[in-house]
Amino acid sequence: MTNESQRSVEIERTSVGQYDVRNVRGGVLPLGSGDDERFTPVELLLAALGGCTGIDVDLVASRRAEPTRFVVRVRGDKVRVEGGINRMENLEVEFDLEYPEGPDGDRAREAVPRLLQQSHDRLCTVSRTVEMGTPVSTFQLGG
Repeated sequence: MTNESQRSVEIERTSVGQYDVRNVRGGVLPLGSGDDERFTPVELLLAALGGCTGIDVDLVASRRAEPTRFVVRVRGDKVRVEGGINRMENLEVEFDLEYPEGPDGDRAREAVPRLLQQSHDRLCTVSRTVEMGTPVSTFQLGG
């Protein structure tokens, strides 16, 4: 793995059940257990799924026309399966898009189905990783 391909975040505990997620560019997201307004890890997973395809679609379609509405809704069911294993099922990413009337808006609307398919099939790293079931290693440093 090269430095160019590696992505990372750091999660720092700020108090019981509250954390700050930091990226290397200085961005901070509040993370929590669901007892307050902070995002839960599952909510961040859903945001990553929708955000990944949303960005793919927006970057290309908005070259044709600026959307008048661009809303992405992501949902799924958190379930406990055999052996007490928690997981998400029935993941859905819904796009509620509107473009202006006219030729530019028509071109954007026509591009969206192809962009959604391309994002799902090959571009969105998040959905590709979830669907492929990439293994996760967990380990502890120090004492």
